[in-house]
Amino acid sequence: MKKISLKVAVCLIAGSFLFSSCMVGSWGLFNKYAKWQTHMSDSKFVNAIVGFVLGAVCYPICFLVDSLVLNSIEFWSGDNPVASNIGKTQNVMGQDGHLYAVKTLKNGYEVTDPNGVVTLFTYNKKANSWSMSQNGLTKEIFRFNEDGKSIQVNMNGENRDFTLNEQGVIDAEYAATTGLYFAAR
Repeated sequence: MKKISLKVAVCLIAGSFLFSSCMVGSWGLFNKYAKWQTHMSDSKFVNAIVGFVLGAVCYPICFLVDSLVLNSIEFWSGDNPVASNIGKTQNVMGQDGHLYAVKTLKNGYEVTDPNGVVTLFTYNKKANSWSMSQNGLTKEIFRFNEDGKSIQVNMNGENRDFTLNEQGVIDAEYAATTGLYFAAR
């Protein structure tokens, strides 16, 4: 049997670290450049011409930086510094037909309703839970159970577990509506 040389072993180990996440990740830099390139002007012809000229240089650079650096950071830390939406606000249409301003925070979201009332939804990494804060009052909405397959919700002072599947959704809907269903004819 052949012995593996030290150079080959070092290359294999370095490659396993460098390329461990080359296909996993959000490809934030590549996607941001592609979006900018296709929307830089109102003319699709200008976008195409500039895309052909700059694309030959910029796309490979973005691809290499994403695959070797940014996606590796994202894989190991869970955060991609380029793909982050922290601090950005989007207007979202609610089911009630009103627009809500949703600002992305480092640990959750700040939602402002049409009347200016601000509600914070925050994630507590240590407790693995989501909470809601409004008018100075904070209440835990739910927490993930240790099994990773269910969540725990406090409903009317009682802790209830719901599985993260279709049956869990049905059970939660039933519990939220106190079991009242009306048949339509």
